[in-house]
Amino acid sequence: MSLKLGIPSKGRLMDKTAAWFQDRGVTLSRSGSDREYAGIIDGAEGVELVLLSAGEIPRELAAGRLHLGVTGSDLVREKVPAWDSRLTALAGMGFGQADLVIAVPGFWADVHTLDDLDAAAAAFRRQHGFRLRIATKYHRMVHRFLKSAGVSDYQLVDSQGATEGTVKNETAEAIADITSTGETLRANHLRMLDDGLIHASQATLFQSKTADYSGADNAALAALSAQIGIG
Repeated sequence: MSLKLGIPSKGRLMDKTAAWFQDRGVTLSRSGSDREYAGIIDGAEGVELVLLSAGEIPRELAAGRLHLGVTGSDLVREKVPAWDSRLTALAGMGFGQADLVIAVPGFWADVHTLDDLDAAAAAFRRQHGFRLRIATKYHRMVHRFLKSAGVSDYQLVDSQGATEGTVKNETAEAIADITSTGETLRANHLRMLDDGLIHASQATLFQSKTADYSGADNAALAALSAQIGIG
């Protein structure tokens, strides 16, 4: 057995993850073609590299099939219930930053805060006979956030495509989605609520609390931690 490290299998997240480890003396690479999902790691004895989609890594960490994994902090919070009882965030990696936010139509002149949204949602239901719809891919995080803010008279509708377009297409009245610069929101005549930041996400190195650790695994983890400079 060996300590298993999962990283994103393609794209900018893979490249930036490899660069982050390279800066700390650990080389990560694919073992064959771009279609292969095995990897090679140099500079970290006793560690096996596994290439997965960023969305799969939270599940594999929570199930204990990975000891370590790099993925977005938003994906962990959305996909793993009570995530902090099953995973530990070891290090924010300084890339992949994006904010999960609540955004409303720009012409809603009187809606700037969550309290305003709560009042607008109640008025919307009185006028239309159904709850105000918020389109999102992040049901767990949005529900928890709105509940903590006291917003209740709404419904979440699933969006697996271009969430920003749901308001224009009249399938939702507001959205909760990831944004990096806000340009896509503005292009679709949407704006973030003043207090509508749900989570500031970034690529993060996580450790599983549910995986089995042998003596050799613990030794490999300690050596890797020292090499890359984490606690």
